[in-house]
Amino acid sequence: MAGYGRKSSQGIPDIKVLDDINLTLYPGQAVGIIGESGSGKTTLAKVVAGLLPPALGTMKLAGQDLNGPFSLRSKEQCREIQLVFQSADTALNPKHTIRQLLGRPLKAYFGMKRSARELRIKELLDLVKLPHDLIDRKPSALSGGQKQRINLARALAAEPKLIICDEVTSALDTVVGAAILELLKELKQKLNVAYLFISHDIHTVKSLCENVVVMYQGHQVQVAKTALLSTGVLHPYTALLIDSIPQMRQAWIEEPRLATEHLATPSFYSVPDHQETCAFLERCPHKINGICDRNAPSIRSVKGGGQVLCHLKPEFLPLMEDLEQKRSPSGWQRTASINAKDVNYEKSLSTLN
Repeated sequence: MAGYGRKSSQGIPDIKVLDDINLTLYPGQAVGIIGESGSGKTTLAKVVAGLLPPALGTMKLAGQDLNGPFSLRSKEQCREIQLVFQSADTALNPKHTIRQLLGRPLKAYFGMKRSARELRIKELLDLVKLPHDLIDRKPSALSGGQKQRINLARALAAEPKLIICDEVTSALDTVVGAAILELLKELKQKLNVAYLFISHDIHTVKSLCENVVVMYQGHQVQVAKTALLSTGVLHPYTALLIDSIPQMRQAWIEEPRLATEHLATPSFYSVPDHQETCAFLERCPHKINGICDRNAPSIRSVKGGGQVLCHLKPEFLPLMEDLEQKRSPSGWQRTASINAKDVNYEKSLSTLN
């Protein structure tokens, strides 16, 4: 658990941002964190990087306990986790040359002398596929893609075990962003480094990550292998995210969307402030009256090794084929059958457990 503001006697912060987050990364693996703005993605990055200490819970790095605040971590722990920021313009000191930007971590973490630093800086430029003649330029003389490559090279200079990538392609155009993703893939295979890759773009996550964690209001509502997003069951929020991705076809704009479909028949709940319920309650087209508005869901395991945070059993969760059929001319009839299925399920509350 993590958040902001004063903490109670139980250690719970006034503003709770993350709750019950549980994930594991292995060397050479990339885990994608996706969700809309405000879902807690960047806060999670800050907690792992040590910029925000967790209120409750523990973290481990290579089997060793990882202190929450950055100031309490060892030099080695700081070196092993590096953060690549979204905007290279704000992450790179505009007064420093590329030689200074890449040389500083080499001196701080490894105590390299000038000649050794020069060789290593050139190696880092080779790793990120930049020419050596950029070494005496300042960030203002580089393009957006080049600056992000320097941003990445600076992280690689520490020889980390984990790199946290926070929306690293969102400020770049499509072609440059795709090139950065290809570079990240190559480096992952070559250096066996792990990525915690934070993005709001599912397509970007699919192109790089083996596993994905879907977050909503500080909760991880689904954990799955990336490939299973196309074939496996989906948490209702994951289905909404996928259904909201624009498609390159003329009729897409006129097709029904999960984000607005259930607004035609709104329901109003009177839930006590102290009572924990499903975070996705008010936006879920599959909510069950008397269950979702009264009890917090528990994590359920699904086929393929994934997990969902939902009251619905896996066999009642939406599938990608549901979304695809929904877009067909008979989509509204399909939607009606899905809703009827939920009503039947709601009447059989004994099957929940």
